[in-house]
This record gives sequence, C-alpha cells and structure tokens, in this order.
Amino acid sequence: MTTHGMPYLDNPILDTDSYKASHWLQYPPDTKATFFYVESRGGTYESTVFFGLQAVLKSRLGRPVTHADIDEARAFFAAHGEPFNEPDWRHIVDVHGGRLPVRVRAVPEGSVVPTHQALVTIESTDPRCYWLPSYLETLLLRLWYPVTVATISWQARRTILHYLERTSDDAAGQIAFKLHDFGARGVSSAESAGLGGMAHLVNFLGTDTVSGVLAARAFYGEPMAGFSIPAAEHSTITSWGREHEVDAYRNMLRRFAKPGSLVAVVSDSYDIYHAIAELWGKALREEVIASGATVVVRPDSGDPVEVVHRCVAMLDDAFGSTVNGRGYRVLNHVRVIQGDGVNPESIRAILERIVAAGYSADNLAFGMGGALLQKLTRDTQKFALKCSAARVAGAWRDVWKDPVTDQGKMSKRGRMTLLRNLRDGSYRTVPLPGDAVSLPPDAVPDGWEEAMQTVWENGTLLRDWSFSEVRERAAGRP
Repeated sequence: MTTHGMPYLDNPILDTDSYKASHWLQYPPDTKATFFYVESRGGTYESTVFFGLQAVLKSRLGRPVTHADIDEARAFFAAHGEPFNEPDWRHIVDVHGGRLPVRVRAVPEGSVVPTHQALVTIESTDPRCYWLPSYLETLLLRLWYPVTVATISWQARRTILHYLERTSDDAAGQIAFKLHDFGARGVSSAESAGLGGMAHLVNFLGTDTVSGVLAARAFYGEPMAGFSIPAAEHSTITSWGREHEVDAYRNMLRRFAKPGSLVAVVSDSYDIYHAIAELWGKALREEVIASGATVVVRPDSGDPVEVVHRCVAMLDDAFGSTVNGRGYRVLNHVRVIQGDGVNPESIRAILERIVAAGYSADNLAFGMGGALLQKLTRDTQKFALKCSAARVAGAWRDVWKDPVTDQGKMSKRGRMTLLRNLRDGSYRTVPLPGDAVSLPPDAVPDGWEEAMQTVWENGTLLRDWSFSEVRERAAGRP
C-alpha cells in the first residue's frame, strides 16, 4: 500500500473515534434526529475568534462517501473489534449520493464571541441517519485548533496595538507586521502548520509559515495572505567563522539592503552586545545608513525583557533616534525583532519595559513559534461538542449533562441558535422553536439579530467566506 500523501487517512468514515462505530446502537428506540452544538466553556481568554470551520468542512467532508469507502470501513471495524452500521452508510451512498445528510450552522468566521455561547450547531436531516452528528464529532471538533490559534494571535494583536496607540504616530499602519509566525517547525504536522499558520494570518500579515499562506489560498480564496523578508539564520552567519562575523553581516547588506527594504539579521551567534556596539554600530554603520534599508537586528537568546531593552538602547547609542509626535523615541535606520521566548505574557513585559524607557513600540517586532502554533490544547479554551436535543418517538426532548463532580461541564439543553445585540455586540444563546432551522423574524427581539447562518447542508457548502471578510470581522471588535 502506498503511503504517498497519506491516502490511508482519506476515508471520511474512518475519520472518527473507534467507539463512535457502536453508537448508532446506543440511542433510545425510535430516535429519528439529534442536535449537537460546539462551545468554548471558558479557558485562558474570555472570548474566542471563530475561524477554521470552512477549512475543516472543505478538507474533510468535501468529497462524497463511496461504496469503496464503506467496504474498507467494514473490513477495518470487523478486525478492530467494533460493530459497523453498513446498511445506513449504504443508504447514504444510494439515496444521498454519498453526501452526508447533516446541517451545520455557525457564526460568521472572524466573529469574536465570548465564551459559553454556542458557536456551531450540527443536526441530522435524514431520520435514518440520526446518529451521524455524533459520528462527525471527531473531525468537526478539530476546529478548536484554528479557533485557539486565531484567538491567541488576536489577543497578542490587542496587546501590541495597546502599546502602539500609546507610543506610535501610525499604530494602524504598524500593527499588521508586528507579530511574525515562526511556528512551522514546531508543530506536529504539515496540516497543523497550514491550519495554525492560516489562523494567525487572520490578524497579521507577517509569516514564515508557507503552508499557512497556501491554506488561506486553498480554503478561503486568498491569493497571498502573508509576506516575509530576507533574513539570516545562525548557519548562514556562523559558517563565515567567528573571525569573519562582520563579513557575514556585510554580505547580508550587500545582498539585500536596498532603499526602503527590510533585512533581518540574527546577531547573537557569539556576543550580541559586541555585534551591536562594534560591528553594526561602528564597522558597518555608514554602510547601513547609505543602503537606505532598515536593518532588523535579531537577538535570539537570554532573558527577552532584559536583552531587548539593552539592544534597543545600544542601537540608539549607535544610530540615534527621533522623538515622534507622542514623545517616544524611534530608532534611525534599525529595528529589533525578538523571536525567542515570545508568548503573550513576554510580549507585554517586553513592551512595558521599552515604553517605560521612553522608546516607541515602533522599534520592535516579534516572532512567535511554538507558543503560537503548538503550546495549546483543546482545553486552552475548553472546547466541547455536546448533544442538546433528540427527537424520540415523534417529539423533541432536551438532552444535557450535569455532572455533580464538575459544574463547569454542565451542557446546554435543547435546539438553539445565537443572537447578537446590534448596539453593543454582545451575544446570547437562545432556544429554537420546534423544528425551526432559524428563528422566525417575529421571534427575534428588537435590537438583536440572529448571528448563526447555515454554512453546510447535505454535503453542500452554502457560505464560502473570503479571507478578507474574515479579517475585517476579526478586526472590527477591539
């Protein structure tokens, strides 16, 4: 069997947890429909940026199930020790053309929604396939990952923007490139790099994660979602030898430093402070100025708060600075990018230190790797997908859990949708009447709108959000 491209993962029937294969036998007799929802039950941040469902739907449910898929799944589960619902899967192929009979509703992508609100609902649309929403939990709930990355990135943007608005003459023009994604090598898979890298690009334009840019193109139609600049790594500096460190830097200038351009040079291979004071600040100073470029010096070790402050102050000594309209100093010809030990907490600490020293946040950019794309779990925002209603013996019944040992895991009950307040942007999860897919217009309170839309129904994508729409929505709430 070939493993090129991992086709062994392509069967959508097998993109589930093993025990799901037995669940169609576990619901009450005469169950004809089920209704599930997704929410963040709290976590590190009080709001989440909803993003990535469209990518999950397109990538995992974009092709119809086939009889060949069923044959493979039947053989797998027989050997694996689980029962398999072959008749209903054959029904899906024969009656629905292999397109799964479910309806998925969700808030528009890019929406910033407080925790403890329904973000997605999933319900069956064929009485024979009442069990299907639960079966899809495994693949659908993976949207926790792009949502959580987008949320971390959005929160970092909010922190950086706070300092820019205090200290910069052009906060809006600066913010887009202030947090650069360095995370591709630190994630568990190429797919994670794509989904996570794309989620970061909802909030910023800077990235070195190529697969994130490609994912935004593939799933949201964005031709070029992110940008990068020439930058050195330690091997391209240290291969010159310690005694020729200055020549390595000079080579970077001669190759890439053009009027108006940016070039980033890691400068801590040996002694960052010597590199700034003697090499950049003296030996190469006139060449940096004459190039017309902005040289971005990158320290990559030590205590980030202390090292960044000292580097900025030393660059100020070497190249000077200009006081901007807000009374803060902006370095001439040079900047600093910190890419080591960067996380939401260290970003705030670094900025607080340099702003307190009288420097504008203009002087800094950040690179974030593992803390952006990998140092997170489903529990970071406590994501869950739960059943809240079932139609049994012709009537809808509320379904919920309420564990005495953990009130935080109490789930919502009933069929539901989400309302958004038109005045203050707040949200409220509310019940749906009967079999209604959405609220009747006369049931929507004054000053509110229904926030959920049907995005996927019976194998068809009904809303195809563009990346620019997602970005505008995420940027619209402070």
